[in-house]
Amino acid sequence: MTAERATLPDNRRTAARMVWIIVRRELRDTLRDWRLVTPVVILTLIFPWLMNWTARVAINFVQQRNATIIGERIIPFLLMIVGFFPISFSLIIALETFVGEKERRSIEPLLSMPITDMELYLSKMIAATALPLLGSILGIVVYLGGLYFSIGYLPPPDLLVQIFVLNVISALVMVAGAVVISSQTTSVRAANLLASFIIVPMALLIQAESVIMFWGFLETLWLIALGLVVVMLILVRMGIKTFNREEILGREIDELNLRRVGSLLRYFFVRPPAPGIAPAPAAEGRTPRQVLRWVWRVYRHDLPLLLRRNWMAVAVVLIMVTAAFAIGWGYVEKYPLPPGVLRLENLSQQDLESFSQIDFLPTLATGSIFWHNLRVLLLAALAAVISLGVFAILMLMIPLGLVGFFAGQIAWLGYDPLLFLATFVLPHGIFEIPAAILATAFALRVGASITAPREGLTVGEGLIAAVAEFGKVLIFAVVPLLLIAAWIEAHLTPRLVLWVYGG
Repeated sequence: MTAERATLPDNRRTAARMVWIIVRRELRDTLRDWRLVTPVVILTLIFPWLMNWTARVAINFVQQRNATIIGERIIPFLLMIVGFFPISFSLIIALETFVGEKERRSIEPLLSMPITDMELYLSKMIAATALPLLGSILGIVVYLGGLYFSIGYLPPPDLLVQIFVLNVISALVMVAGAVVISSQTTSVRAANLLASFIIVPMALLIQAESVIMFWGFLETLWLIALGLVVVMLILVRMGIKTFNREEILGREIDELNLRRVGSLLRYFFVRPPAPGIAPAPAAEGRTPRQVLRWVWRVYRHDLPLLLRRNWMAVAVVLIMVTAAFAIGWGYVEKYPLPPGVLRLENLSQQDLESFSQIDFLPTLATGSIFWHNLRVLLLAALAAVISLGVFAILMLMIPLGLVGFFAGQIAWLGYDPLLFLATFVLPHGIFEIPAAILATAFALRVGASITAPREGLTVGEGLIAAVAEFGKVLIFAVVPLLLIAAWIEAHLTPRLVLWVYGG
């Protein structure tokens, strides 16, 4: 037992030494390439002075118009931009980690080193992050020094910590995503094209952070940082799970075989759920009796089995929608509606029809309501692929949060919230909400299939299997529930509301 404990520190020291060897090698190669070093130096030493001049011009402009608060809100945003631009070069370095080594024909000695996949993967991440992150910190220091000596401004310590944390986590997220791309592509050109899936979301996030800083909701930045940490951990896990030395050496060209994708999609859709790719099942046949027998098997066997296997995804969605309802209710006290704005007495058919005139809401017709709900769930499934399932949950949390908000407003105005929910939501909600939860849970599984490939399947095959299972649940469970809910919402719910609240 003592000998085993003694070997553990030795193994850790050996692993750390091997990681440091790779990191030192990567940094040395990067510092030798002037095409990478020069932009980082420029963005570190020259760009902060340009932003400092911009801040002085903006402050002088707004002071002449007695709007100094606008200038104070612009300075932190420029500070974040100064720190972010050097970090953006970490994406370029990370995209070269594996596929660049392969094109330079230096990947074989690296992969033959006595080091685990996790150690090799993490050493590449550290090497790709170190230099741009150092440049980001130096750029922030140069920018703050210029502000202090020119206008005597220093940001609050908590804001400075927030910006520093966001820059570090943003760099780690971009590097984690870029290393995944680099390990799964066969050329630097293909990796650079796929990098848009990292650049575009990070650019949108920077815009969102700028709006938050301008309005002064700085506490929200901590939530963004927490979300980025979760995304980073998911990407790291995804990279380690999908990293395969043999595939990196054996993969020669990225090919999209649409015929094979279609045949795999049909295969996973028709057969009963099972791990891996089993031998081809017997033909389902095309006669009406055989089709009915297959549909009966789907309802009797496939759907119950899929629900049992994916109970955790369903539980996660249930927890999140419950939290969204509670959050919406909690905002009532902070943003109460004025008395008289929302009145439930003497409602008429014209009042109900006026709600359907809002642009983003469907009309009170079965087809319109059904298509609206189905379109939203399909969009959530599509968003789940590019967001690892996050957007799918958010798109369901928003309407449930609004329901909680309005139910809380009803209680705030003195009405009975349970009666409100029982008349406006419950009649069609008992079918619509379970359908939305099921669709979102399996859309979440579609996103998760990328980060955790199924045993016996590649990443692409696992994604196709998850899409096929989502389609099976959508067609045989979600669509019937949505049709029933749409008919009730168009014909029964309005009558119940008028019977309870009408004049």
